[in-house]
Amino acid sequence: MLKVLLYIAVVAVAAAGFAWLADRPGEIVLTWQGAEVQTSLMIAIIALIVLVAITIALWILLRGIFRSPKMMTGFFRNRRRDRGYAALSRGMIAIGAGDARLAQRSAKESARLIAGEPLTQLLAAQAAQLQGDRATARATFEAMLDDPDTRLLGLHGLFVEAERAGDKVAARHYAERAATAAPQLAWAGEALFAAQSAEGDWEGALRTLQRNADNKIVNRDVARRHRAVLLTAQAIALEDTDPTRARSLAVEAHGMAPDLVPAAVVAGRLYTQANDIKRATKVLEATWKLSPHPDIAEIYAHARPGDSARDRLKRVKALAAKRAHHVEGSLAIAHAAIDAKEWAEARSAIEIIVKSAPTARACMLMAEIEEGEYGDRGRVREWLSRAIRAPRDPAWTADGYVAEEWAPVSPITGRVDAFEWRVPVEQLAGPADLVVDDALVAPMVFEEDAAETSEPLVIEATATPEPAPAEPAAEPAKEAAPKAEPAEPVAEAAAAEPAKAEAEKPKSEKPEAEKPKAEAKPATKAGAKAADDKSDVVRFPLEHAPDDPGPEPADEKGAGGGYRMF
Repeated sequence: MLKVLLYIAVVAVAAAGFAWLADRPGEIVLTWQGAEVQTSLMIAIIALIVLVAITIALWILLRGIFRSPKMMTGFFRNRRRDRGYAALSRGMIAIGAGDARLAQRSAKESARLIAGEPLTQLLAAQAAQLQGDRATARATFEAMLDDPDTRLLGLHGLFVEAERAGDKVAARHYAERAATAAPQLAWAGEALFAAQSAEGDWEGALRTLQRNADNKIVNRDVARRHRAVLLTAQAIALEDTDPTRARSLAVEAHGMAPDLVPAAVVAGRLYTQANDIKRATKVLEATWKLSPHPDIAEIYAHARPGDSARDRLKRVKALAAKRAHHVEGSLAIAHAAIDAKEWAEARSAIEIIVKSAPTARACMLMAEIEEGEYGDRGRVREWLSRAIRAPRDPAWTADGYVAEEWAPVSPITGRVDAFEWRVPVEQLAGPADLVVDDALVAPMVFEEDAAETSEPLVIEATATPEPAPAEPAAEPAKEAAPKAEPAEPVAEAAAAEPAKAEAEKPKSEKPEAEKPKAEAKPATKAGAKAADDKSDVVRFPLEHAPDDPGPEPADEKGAGGGYRMF
């Protein structure tokens, strides 16, 4: 719009000027070497304008003629450059599409047409990587180190190649060079921090973490958490050699992350060693309220040396009350009550757990209660077998790896602060058929005539559909209960030949075998129920529980008998 207005203004000024000259006519007389030229003012002005235009046209023509060689050279150079950038663009697209052949061909073409362009080296290196030519890619990246414009690009490429080759030393070297040259590079700062943490260089990792936080590579909250983890790892490393410094580092870590259990455990343990019970309990209680853990309960119980088992139980109960109705609190009370031989209190603390969601640790504690209170090895074995099938308890888990102790770095991915106290992922569901009977949890009741009135245990096993000989099927029943009345035959073959089976029996047994079936009463309720159902089952009266392996056989001298433990 402005250009149109300017054009109109120029035309108006020119028209006004010509109109002004037309209203004021005049003559111009030119005398040169005796010749006289006479014309009007308007014609003279028009002739002057034409002369200037012709002069300009001639100048442009002559200038074009003299500059034509250079212009032709520039034309072909620009055309070559355009072809080179087109090949470069085509190669980058091929890299993204995964076309290794087109990428390699485009890299060669672009390198030939625009050799001085840094992107041609990048295209050549990436094309070599796509084809699996690691040596060419590495050589190309090393060539980039000589140019200041491509030095960081070359360092990143060499770092990636070192990572793929598994050369951790070289990878850290290139990351450190890049981080020194450009602290704002996120990949360099993160890679250097991860390498230093994996190698246990806690001082270097703390410096790198601070530099990353200053350059806003990592969030402030994340940096604070990572610093607490690194300080805890450093405190654990110095706990035996320099306990004073280790305690200071652990306390600092606890202040940054109060829910970090390892920091509180180390600080509480070192405070206890220094006989500073008040500060130890304060640190442990603060972390227990946020993240209850059995290690905290253990250190809290033994915070005061020389306490009796009952005193430790009181301390654990006070700690559990600060996070009421938590599983770890109940388990800690049960463990302390077992140490104090307070069996009723131990059962009361663990009863809700074993009835609702019994875990392996809860079942093991119940086995200890049964062993310590009554010495009933049958119930002990029952709880131990349940512990094998029970869901696992929480453990230190990182990236699917379960460790016995906490670590600052994941051994799988090298990630800092990866370990969490939780149930392993593959064990979240647990077995669905784990049901705890109330009789197993309740205390035992001894009666004098228990042995006389108790019914024998019976295992019912469904007979296989395949026909089997009659004699082998009847022998186990005779061995299991030699004095009992003969049981009904199991195999269909024996039922088909009653005369043959009856003939093989002694004469003294024939009258008993000819008795009607209605007179044979089942020994147990389970046997009666099976008889009513008319199912083909074999009954094995036993003198011990199904999962009880029975008395251990004695040796030749008669010693060594009793129950086996596993």
